Order: sequence, then C-alpha cells, then structure tokens
Amino acid sequence: MAGRVSITLPGFSHANPIPTASRIGPFLFSGVLTGRDSQTRELPPTLGEQCANLFAHVRALMDAAGGSSDDIVKMTFWLADYRDRDALNHQWLALFPDASSRPARQAMAATLDGGCLIQCDLVAILGLATDS
Repeated sequence: MAGRVSITLPGFSHANPIPTASRIGPFLFSGVLTGRDSQTRELPPTLGEQCANLFAHVRALMDAAGGSSDDIVKMTFWLADYRDRDALNHQWLALFPDASSRPARQAMAATLDGGCLIQCDLVAILGLATDS
C-alpha cells in the first residue's frame, strides 16, 4: 500500500474535517474515539453505555482498516472520572480476554465536554499478528 489512506466509519465522524483514522502501510493511528451512539449520534448518559459504544467503534475501525483487535498495540483512554474504570475494564476484558496478549493501555483524567465521559485513541500494526 503506497501513501496515506484515510479511514472513516459510517455514523461516526468528527465535527472537524478529519478521518476516524489514518493508515500508512501496516501502521494505523486513530483520532479520538468517543462513546457516541452511531445511530442517534447522541452520547448516552452512563459510562457503561459510552464504553460499549466506544469499543463497538474500535471493532468497526479495525474491521474497516482490514485488521482485528489482535493488531492493536496501544490504547490511550481519557476519563472524566479517572478512578471509575469498572465499565472500561469490563469492555477491555471482553475485547482482550487473554492476559498474555493485551495491548498496552494508559488511562488519564480529562475534562471532557458535551456529556462525554470517555475518549480513546489507538495505535495498531496491521497484518503482523499471528496465532500463538
């Protein structure tokens, strides 16, 4: 694959003119992913609902990029309530059940606007993951 390729997701877009993610060769970098509902375009009121939507966007992004969650090497999360990680951990364990094969993760406190309780971005290297 030559050059940079923008990746967009149906029902998920930014207010600014940027793609959901960008890929050069096997390297994939996302922009900020939120827990916005892709059908209603609204942010649900609870962290659990936003986390479920956010991880659905992660799965959709990896599929659109031609990869899978096995290709993700790092995820960074920003939380409105830094200590409230139960909903995040629930979705994390569902997507990455194997403790010996999880991406790196960083979680930080953030002041988020518009009812957003969580955001993340990710880095993936596509096509290198193998079954071990």
